[in-house]
Amino acid sequence: MTSRTTTKRTAGQEAHHAHARAERERLARRKRIRRLIIVTLSLVAVGLVAFALAKAVPTSTSTSEAAPGFTLKTTAGTTVSLSDYRGKPVVLYFNEGAGCGSCTAQMAEIERSAAFKASGITVLPIVMNSAEQILPDLKQFGVTTPYLLDDGSVSKAYGTLGTGMHEGLPGHGFILIDADGVKRWFGNYPSMFVAPAELLKEVEARL
Repeated sequence: MTSRTTTKRTAGQEAHHAHARAERERLARRKRIRRLIIVTLSLVAVGLVAFALAKAVPTSTSTSEAAPGFTLKTTAGTTVSLSDYRGKPVVLYFNEGAGCGSCTAQMAEIERSAAFKASGITVLPIVMNSAEQILPDLKQFGVTTPYLLDDGSVSKAYGTLGTGMHEGLPGHGFILIDADGVKRWFGNYPSMFVAPAELLKEVEARL
């Protein structure tokens, strides 16, 4: 074997080792980057979950101010005014309306509550829809209570716009108006549901 052949072989081995080292370093860099991405995504996910949980926490506020009057058409083709209920407590149920299954399911559960029926407290659901838009949802969930159809002015007057997922719509909230026409309580439920028993407890505690 000549010295030239030995030199070529040595150079080839060194090149092979250098290539192997470079490959190991490349793989190590990829692993570090992959770990960094995983850690970053995990932190982002934790942050999003924490944010979502914070947003889903219900809010409850006691008030004592005159309730804005209103007159609205209903899905039953009738007209309802707040003044019609003077002398007895009313709960206004503002919600996203058509397409929000949990919103309609909420009203269905309230209707099925024997305790709510016995309380004598009227729940008036208010949505920013036409009758044609919301009636299929009511039929699907078996809701019989007529819905009040708002053009947005009542929802705005009661400060419910933007309290949910959509800036131009109400969230999932309830406003208690006592027999004298005074707002006594506002509860907002971003989780899109509150057990009727819990809702009734909140309401009766303020009457």
